[in-house]
Amino acid sequence: MAVSFYDVKNKASVEVADDKLRKTKYERTTKSGSVQVRYALRGTLADGRNVTKFVSKETWDQHSVPME
Repeated sequence: MAVSFYDVKNKASVEVADDKLRKTKYERTTKSGSVQVRYALRGTLADGRNVTKFVSKETWDQHSVPME
């Protein structure tokens, strides 16, 4: 299942195939001490540039791609 990303450099929407996808989580500690987790899918374009798309945990869990 290909995922749609927005290519900022070319100002266009691009599709990235599953074999070029990986998933990652960004964790940060807030001022109050709680941990905030953001889920993202990262893809590699044909010219080698990386694109990132923040997604919900449900969408993140649906993809069975390697994790960074």
